[in-house]
Amino acid sequence: MIAYLECFVHENDTESRPDDDVSSLFKALDLQGSMGPTDEASRDFGGMNSLAPLFFIRPSAADDVASDHFRVVRANNGSVYADVSGGALWEDVLKRCVFEYGMAPRSWTDYLSLTVGGTLSNAGVSGQAFRYGPQTSNVTELQVVTGKGEIFNCSETENSELFFGALGGLGQFGIITRARVLLQPAPDMVRWIRLVYTEFEDFTRDAELLVTRQDEDYSFDYVEGFAFVNSDNPADGRPSVPLDPDQFFDPTHLPQTAGSMLYCLELARHYRNTDDPSIVDMGVNRLLGGLGFVERLKFQVDLSYLDFLLRVKRAEEHAKANGIWDAPHPWLNLFVSKSDIADFDRTVIKKILKDGIGGPMLVYPLLRSKWDTRTSVALPESEIFYIVALLRFTPPYPQGPSFGNLVAQNKEIIQYCTKKGFDFKLYLPHYRSQDDWKWHFGNDRWSRFVERKTCFDPMAILAPGQKIFPRVSQP
Repeated sequence: MIAYLECFVHENDTESRPDDDVSSLFKALDLQGSMGPTDEASRDFGGMNSLAPLFFIRPSAADDVASDHFRVVRANNGSVYADVSGGALWEDVLKRCVFEYGMAPRSWTDYLSLTVGGTLSNAGVSGQAFRYGPQTSNVTELQVVTGKGEIFNCSETENSELFFGALGGLGQFGIITRARVLLQPAPDMVRWIRLVYTEFEDFTRDAELLVTRQDEDYSFDYVEGFAFVNSDNPADGRPSVPLDPDQFFDPTHLPQTAGSMLYCLELARHYRNTDDPSIVDMGVNRLLGGLGFVERLKFQVDLSYLDFLLRVKRAEEHAKANGIWDAPHPWLNLFVSKSDIADFDRTVIKKILKDGIGGPMLVYPLLRSKWDTRTSVALPESEIFYIVALLRFTPPYPQGPSFGNLVAQNKEIIQYCTKKGFDFKLYLPHYRSQDDWKWHFGNDRWSRFVERKTCFDPMAILAPGQKIFPRVSQP
């Protein structure tokens, strides 16, 4: 509900609307929360853009969001799904599904303090996507409020253009107010593993091997990876790899040929409390057999399923305690084709980013066949492509790099990929001109994007800050 009303009040033409008219709208909607001007919603997370909304409407309590449109249903075809509010946080959806029903959504993002509607408007990617696809591939129905102010239920068979348009549509066609999310039985426990590699070729070979194993009995349940600096920097060096404070990364275990950049394959295997520990060990060791990691640099812990999925919450708390959560940190997220990822590593990771970025440098493969190309998400053409996420968490200047230098480094990376003719796309894209957006989507997909915009938001009311479509004056 937060995301919907913030967007409604901000994106419509409210400059000439008196405050009492906004108050009347608030009363007409019979909301139980509070309303008032605030700076809380005026700045984006990366600290790159700022534009104050006229008003911000907040529910009176977390239960207002959690209880809104939340029910678990077993369909006749055997599938199980949850109907949830578009403004609900994935963290709340997880806890309620697990505690009350013993179920959980199939696909996640790494960070769960995001709204359901927000991630579905982009894609929603994590270590489960190699098997189930992104979050946009794991919803069967949406309720959407279009730019015309019309409310539609939509699915693959009903109002399908709006359904596929809204998924990954960057909020350009409508606001997702409800989603039907596919569920599966939730495991009790997770074996969380990190494996260290010195060679990018070995790292990518093993990562691709694991994501192409589709037999659930002979594959991990989660596959991610990241690059890190061969240094003692706790933010993105060797100390960032161990999973427990009692674990230690001993650099003497590295071969003498190890370079300045190293790689980590991050894996997880689900199991039940009732499973025999020796059977769990045997199964995990069987899955690790034949992989080319540094043998004495394997780290693992066992933890509950909820603790595993909420692992980034601890990183958030640490960043807030250190004062870097609210510092400007322009992130860069790309999809890079398998055919170009080795070149990307040689120049971008090993040269441009050789000193680290002050946070995670995620690099792991995804499968295009697990994505529904009828959605609005733009993807590389290759069946195997990598997500590269540069998640900067540096102290504010002058303790850390200047904001301008970080932005310039992002631009350098994008320019390099463009100049080399890489098969790549920006994930969570942000461009300054419509021509750049045309290039992002490509001719055919751009034409479809324009047609959907004309149909569902002809006055270009929604999300004008993305610079995709100029606002159309009302006749």
